[in-house]
Amino acid sequence: MEDPTRAIADAVLYEGYALWPYRRSALKNQRRWTFGGVYPPAHTAAHPDDACLMRAQVRCDDPRTVDVTVRFLHVVAREADAEYAAWEEATEREVGPGPFSFPAGHEGTRSWLAVRGRVDTEIEGDRLTVGVRNETPFAGDREAALRQTLCSTHMVLRGAAFVSATEAEGCEQVGCWPVLVGEDAMLCSPIILEDHPRIAPESPGDLFDGGEIDGLLALNILALTDAEKAEMRASDPRTREILERTEALSEEQLWRLSGYRLER
Repeated sequence: MEDPTRAIADAVLYEGYALWPYRRSALKNQRRWTFGGVYPPAHTAAHPDDACLMRAQVRCDDPRTVDVTVRFLHVVAREADAEYAAWEEATEREVGPGPFSFPAGHEGTRSWLAVRGRVDTEIEGDRLTVGVRNETPFAGDREAALRQTLCSTHMVLRGAAFVSATEAEGCEQVGCWPVLVGEDAMLCSPIILEDHPRIAPESPGDLFDGGEIDGLLALNILALTDAEKAEMRASDPRTREILERTEALSEEQLWRLSGYRLER
């Protein structure tokens, strides 16, 4: 059975990863990694709006029982090959409390720079504070900084009876907003959500744009020209998967995405 907390966290993790028309040449896909960035401190010193820290404060019945998981995307540069054009992908990272480090690496046409940081927790009565800090040494411009940024950062807290952030007094948030998910979990998201968000059951898969309607995006994808579909297919493995999944939708599935059911 699918974990609803994980499903929502995955949707947040990839929100804005690539947007309609899902082609690397589109301007909106050249301005990526816009949610949940925790930047290298040297970059923050020059650009204070790009914070090097994310912090969440929540209240629950017993903070000592809470399991803390921090997730983010680590940008991966991809050179052109026989299947794909040059672009930036990402790999998922998951860490717990304490210091963390991911060294630079290279695999085939893909490479990534080192990132390091730490996750701090503090308990005061029924209040739990979780801080995520980027401690990566850095020198360069913003585009270069993104390769050593903790992108789409969020926290998943499990194992307690949490109080809604709308009712928890004396809590301050930096770069995130905690929402209740399930009976014993809280998602501290860089995107403001209501408590108990859920994935629409009609959705056949991620489109990286939770604010749009799946049915309209599906029709727009199907309306692309052959040349546009070829570029979408060559942009990224995930955009290729969106195209192939959308082209495989049945007529009934397309109607359901628009809120209709075909009568048999």
